[in-house]
Amino acid sequence: MATVQMNVNPVDLTNVPTGGEKIPAPGIMVIFGASGDLTKRKLLPALFHLEQSGLLPKNFAIVGVARRPLGNEFAEDMKDGILKYGSVDSTDPRLDDFVSKVSYYALQFDDASGYAGLKAELDRISTEKNIGHDRLFYLATAPEYFAPIIENLGAQGMAQPEQGKVAVVIEKPFGHDLDSARELNHQVNAAFHESQVFRIDHYLGKETVQNILVFRFANGIFEPVWNRNYIDHVQITAAEDIGIEGRGPFYEKAGALRDIIQNHMMELLGFVTMEPPSGFEAESVRREKVKVWQAIPNIPILNAVRGQYGPGIVGGQKVIGYREEERVNPESGTETYAAVKLQIENWRWAGVPFYLRAGKRMKKRATEITIQFKQPPLLIFNRMQNQTGPCPEIQPNIISIRIQPDDGIALRFGTKVPNTPGMSVCPVNMDFNYAQAFGQQRANGYERLLLDAMLGDQTLFSHRDGVEINWSLYNPILQAWAAKAPEVFPNYFAGSWGPDCSDRLLEKDGHRWKNSLGKPE
Repeated sequence: MATVQMNVNPVDLTNVPTGGEKIPAPGIMVIFGASGDLTKRKLLPALFHLEQSGLLPKNFAIVGVARRPLGNEFAEDMKDGILKYGSVDSTDPRLDDFVSKVSYYALQFDDASGYAGLKAELDRISTEKNIGHDRLFYLATAPEYFAPIIENLGAQGMAQPEQGKVAVVIEKPFGHDLDSARELNHQVNAAFHESQVFRIDHYLGKETVQNILVFRFANGIFEPVWNRNYIDHVQITAAEDIGIEGRGPFYEKAGALRDIIQNHMMELLGFVTMEPPSGFEAESVRREKVKVWQAIPNIPILNAVRGQYGPGIVGGQKVIGYREEERVNPESGTETYAAVKLQIENWRWAGVPFYLRAGKRMKKRATEITIQFKQPPLLIFNRMQNQTGPCPEIQPNIISIRIQPDDGIALRFGTKVPNTPGMSVCPVNMDFNYAQAFGQQRANGYERLLLDAMLGDQTLFSHRDGVEINWSLYNPILQAWAAKAPEVFPNYFAGSWGPDCSDRLLEKDGHRWKNSLGKPE
């Protein structure tokens, strides 16, 4: 397939306003599970990026809470993480002052007696540093600690204090099925009002995901054709070339359907398919996403397939299969790949199939949304195509939204091939690339989400209603898979695009999975 790249000119950001971002009120961010990789690799680098941008209050403190006795070494370890994972210059004059705001408090998460000491420590920091009473509690722990932490914060009066604003940020998973999600929501709301709860999905911190709404609703040429009259089908892919990276116990309990499709991919689906909100405040945006999810009928078990990777070659290197990974059952039935076909029964999308897939150890890392448009009603140029030429058939128009790693948007359309007899038509790609247009970004996606949580803006966070609706869609599939072991696992090679059953899911509709810029696999 002939392809011509047409890149946009770089955008000069010298005099572009920042958007008038608000600065949060002085306060303390408390990170439970602070000794884990998330804090060092993502949270502290993101907070320092906010500091560099002048978006943190002058009076601000970060308290890491974990079970191990780390003491003063915690702050130095976080400094190393900022330098290593945040692309920060060690000579930045703001770095040492920022690190001086970081402290550590050792606490057993299920030890109720320790929370009184934590409350006293936070009060001491507030008084000594004139910070005030605002608190943001971030739960970066294993899910089994969510409930005891929240219960103890409530018992000590830290969830609903007499002074200051308080919020809690919860990392996924939000339960492992519908019943556990409902129970978690009940436990959370027993201590915190729903307006204080920020269920974080780091996908929504990515600029390209947020740009879906701008792409659709700020451009007059796309929204008129964004419906069943013009769109043939939609594919959403979340492919990773890595394995489980030593997280065997976690992945054995999760699997690809729980880990990616039920949450991340449903959020992407919501942004792609929602109606225009009345405004871009939290309630309006989340209301429209929930309407979409409510319009999805039960997914037949025949429209869901699973896979597990075996040994193979990724990036030129031999890799082991999932069952040979550390701390994984050698006869495991856990899926490392899942794909579903679903419908949205509303006026805009009736009859349009949506295909979602997510997998580990695939051919390459790629998260992207492919919107394929219907062919013109009369393909007059097909009559004139040279069947032996470079493009024997007219290809459908495609919009490809790349979330990662090569963030951007591409539009495929047909054009006449120059210097050839007749009317030979080949597809070309108009390709917008974020890095080329705006320069490389150091942000990891958590900057926007952390700032919004501190400001109390829930737009990019999950509401309990949406969490429960999505679990209700996938619960029957999970139950069916749990009741019947897979017949053949592993069923795809590491370094491939997944199992054959996934291809057949689309082939019965006359479609094929596509990768970047709409190229068939």
